[in-house]
Amino acid sequence: MTIQEKMDALKSYFAAHPKLVLGFSGGVDSSFLFAAAKEMGAEITPIFVKTVFQPDFELEDAQKISEKIGVPFEVLRADPLTSPDVVRNDARRCYYCKQTIFSLLRARADELGATLIDGSNASDAEDDRPGMKALREMKAESPLRLCGLTKADIRAESKKRGLVTWDKPSYACLATRVPTGTPIDKETLAKVEKAENALFALGFTDFRVRVFHGAARLQLTESQWELNKERREKTFATLHESFDTVLLDMQPRLPRE
Repeated sequence: MTIQEKMDALKSYFAAHPKLVLGFSGGVDSSFLFAAAKEMGAEITPIFVKTVFQPDFELEDAQKISEKIGVPFEVLRADPLTSPDVVRNDARRCYYCKQTIFSLLRARADELGATLIDGSNASDAEDDRPGMKALREMKAESPLRLCGLTKADIRAESKKRGLVTWDKPSYACLATRVPTGTPIDKETLAKVEKAENALFALGFTDFRVRVFHGAARLQLTESQWELNKERREKTFATLHESFDTVLLDMQPRLPRE
């Protein structure tokens, strides 16, 4: 399918589902879906569910996108760490977390008589990942995937519309910084968020600060290695504000779409 055919299919989806509730993260995919729905005449209620797993800048980005599009968004609060299944952080942690978040969105969609949608796209793996299983159970639909729109398509169409998210790196939730099997707590997440915010301020992008036996393990893309050489002393001093031990992963992080 051409990009125009995909966009036409998306327009037809909105015509068939004119009232929507969107799980809105402020990222590339959900921001584009938000903008396209508004542009194509759908009545959309974007909802950002704030948890300790989302850094504050994601909420700030969502606010900017909402103002750009001209439609207000709602903020709901949730605490996945009240669930022992989430805190345990086993291979199904994402399932339990998504279940918590999308149950709130499902209730709001039912209250409004709207279709619940999310920003999964055609580049996302169609498998039995725990998070995807939770979305299916909550009867959330994925218009971008249904219409064949890939991440590259979404970035290109977002750029056309002047969305600041068009080149935003993919950003997984803070829980992914903690190794599977290691229990999650708010203090560790706060340390990771502080460290990553400080590195953003130093000019780094598309990196991760992962927790490794209590230490910070810094993953950089190959393109960021020169920047790290220039700012090495400042980088490690910054990370030492949150972690006693700092490790640099010698395997470059692969850039993410």
